[in-house]
Amino acid sequence: MSDQLETIEDYYKRIRQDKNKVFDSEDFETGKSHFNISMRKYCSFKSPYNRRDYYKISFIIGKGTIHYGAHELYIDRPALFFPSPSIPYSWECTSDFQEGYFCLFNQEFFNGNSEFNLFKKTSLFKEWSKPVVFLTEEQTQLATLYFDQIYKMNNSAYPYRCNSIKSHLASVLHLALENRVEDVNPSELPANVRLYRLFDELLNKQFPLDSPAYPLVLRTPADFAHHLNVHVNHLNSSVKSVTNLTTTQIIKEKMFEESKNLLKYTNWDIAEIGYTLGFEQPSHFNNFFKKHAQTSPLKFKNSY
Repeated sequence: MSDQLETIEDYYKRIRQDKNKVFDSEDFETGKSHFNISMRKYCSFKSPYNRRDYYKISFIIGKGTIHYGAHELYIDRPALFFPSPSIPYSWECTSDFQEGYFCLFNQEFFNGNSEFNLFKKTSLFKEWSKPVVFLTEEQTQLATLYFDQIYKMNNSAYPYRCNSIKSHLASVLHLALENRVEDVNPSELPANVRLYRLFDELLNKQFPLDSPAYPLVLRTPADFAHHLNVHVNHLNSSVKSVTNLTTTQIIKEKMFEESKNLLKYTNWDIAEIGYTLGFEQPSHFNNFFKKHAQTSPLKFKNSY
């Protein structure tokens, strides 16, 4: 696997150096929610083989080869491509005719929208997911409709364009789930990916949190290791080898994501939210939230 990790900043720098006008990237700010979309006819004919720290969805019309981890996937008919950011991949065109779209978005965009909570419980974008979904003629027409609208909204001044983009992007994800074949059999996966998959499923099953009467149960790597009947060091090394993140980082990020959703979409008070997330003292939750958001939970809640 490649040790290279391409960030969105790296991507935009690369296309500017190539004098490629695929995107208007002036509104990108590190740490802020970000989404962008482009027509594929403007993309280069070969992309570098890297892992990414962002999500990408391609609606491919045209022939080409995807190098995905240790696999080589040939595309010869309309398809959707949902790569896992932690697996290195590249694309190489094998025909001059290239149509469709591709969009990219960061973790903040994916985490910050409750419309996508359902998809986090599925295998989309996961390391054990088959990343290509081939489309029938009818499904190709649907995908074209969804992406046309996303592209139109992304370039419009319509005040609710973000809501429209999220709605149509969710339709694309549903289209993929409707048409997915079985994902990779767990027995075919390396041991570290199998363990990470079990951890990921266990983590996401805990969310969303529905009531202060049912607080978060599994909060630490040791909690998950005990539940999975493995040593915590083994869990930590497996998770790090797959995601390049620590188990603690992934858990804390998920808790922070949920805390923002609870602050935005419920009428629970700050103490109730902190307790539900497993913080015995409101001050502990306050410090946790400030560390991640650079603002207090109360100020964040009031802003919504």
